[in-house]
Amino acid sequence: MSLDEIRYRKATGLDKSEMTDGYLIYDRNTDRVHFLNPTAAIAFELCDGAHSVAEIADYIQDAFKLAESPLSAIETCLSSLHSEGLIEPCARS
Repeated sequence: MSLDEIRYRKATGLDKSEMTDGYLIYDRNTDRVHFLNPTAAIAFELCDGAHSVAEIADYIQDAFKLAESPLSAIETCLSSLHSEGLIEPCARS
């Protein structure tokens, strides 16, 4: 499956608090707290089933006016969010 096809959505059972430097997320399922920096918070918000991994990387590149695509970093970020149970793979919505 290509990165244009892989999509994620936010997991259930999460309470999100916006902070000046990212998000604080409490996972009621695991009783754990997670801190997301601003870039991870944007990637997390774009995990709505409508955006592919490649589209999230493109959005981050445009938002931060990066010369090169942050695709590898976004893949790592999303992998971490997934392994922590904050997002889950889904079909296109």
